[in-house]
Amino acid sequence: MFRLTLLLHAIVSTVLMGTGITAALVLGYVSGIAIGAAILGGLVFGWPIARLIAKELYEE
Repeated sequence: MFRLTLLLHAIVSTVLMGTGITAALVLGYVSGIAIGAAILGGLVFGWPIARLIAKELYEE
């Protein structure tokens, strides 16, 4: 299940980072700190979400 979680984390965190960066730019936050925060948020929040998805897929 750990390998599945790692694979899903790569996908989920990329989606979250892209969403965060797009939201930051649309709201007018064009500084490097805002974009870095979106990247960090995608990495941090991507792990638990990937873990939940992997758990659901692994149970079936």
